[in-house]
Amino acid sequence: MLDNQSVIIRLKNLSKTYTTKSGDVHALRDINLEIHQGEIFGVIGLSGAGKSTLVRCINYLERPTGGEVMVDGKILGELNNNELNQTRQGIGMIFQQFNLLMQKTTVENICFPLEIAKVPKDQARKRALELLEMVGLADKAKAYPAQLSGGQKQRVAIARALATNPKVLLCDEATSALDPASTRSILALLKDINAKLGITIVIITHEMSVIEEICQRVAIIDKSRIAECGNVREIFARPQSNIAKTLVFPNHGQTNTMTNTNCCRIVFDGHSSYEPVIANMVLEFKQPVNIILADSKNIGGRAFGQIVLQLPSDAAVAAKMQQYLQMKGLTVEVFEADASLEVSANDR
Repeated sequence: MLDNQSVIIRLKNLSKTYTTKSGDVHALRDINLEIHQGEIFGVIGLSGAGKSTLVRCINYLERPTGGEVMVDGKILGELNNNELNQTRQGIGMIFQQFNLLMQKTTVENICFPLEIAKVPKDQARKRALELLEMVGLADKAKAYPAQLSGGQKQRVAIARALATNPKVLLCDEATSALDPASTRSILALLKDINAKLGITIVIITHEMSVIEEICQRVAIIDKSRIAECGNVREIFARPQSNIAKTLVFPNHGQTNTMTNTNCCRIVFDGHSSYEPVIANMVLEFKQPVNIILADSKNIGGRAFGQIVLQLPSDAAVAAKMQQYLQMKGLTVEVFEADASLEVSANDR
């Protein structure tokens, strides 16, 4: 990976407003972000939050209403059309619906941006075949999109986006139209491309599982603003904003309706997942607890997990159990009676 301290994308006070018959729609408000060279950066939000508008402002497919977009040292708003088109050759993009030309073969689809860039045909074809090899479709050079599966189409789209040797790859809901197995395959391919080429990848998604699987840092966008931004592991362990809590733990608002009593969410990482902490706690206090939810996931190559427990009704015992878990180096978040998350985690 390249030097993560070098900023390749900087968004400063970015805003985008659409004027409609029924009034102005503020798609983005005062967005400030820095994305480092060589990292895989995620942008996540619910439908309508503004994330797709954000990614289209990065390559100026949408011109911002206000603020500044800097990519690879160039402020896009200061470029003329020719300069902007040249800069866009360094910004690849893949889409949810693949956007392949149905009447062209896979090789011809990959050659298409090279034709626009006036690359000689023989060089373009050589490059296309190399990229098909990279994405695992060397045997599909003469196939048409209709003959490919969804995952294969997205692999062709990735190869096409890499044709002009971009420094940045933008992925707008690139796995949303795929089944789980194809999604995992595409994410693994993107990881491999990032590791081999050092290309900066920006992932736009509404799925927290995609962020957890591939991204090092994430910005959470809510109602056209950045609600939270940081390391994926830290946000999973200690979500601060309401939208982050909803995305990390979608059922948190329903827990109390199921139990009617105090609950807590415990986050495990690789340092603690092999110790039977819950069993030891039950033996220590001689009080049973009820496991409401449990799951685990891989974040950045480390095993993370979360468990939601129904604690004993005795408030004093419940408080001591929380302290016990914190002393074991775990993050503990308490669900109060109004079903909101109150973060009471200690720093590991």
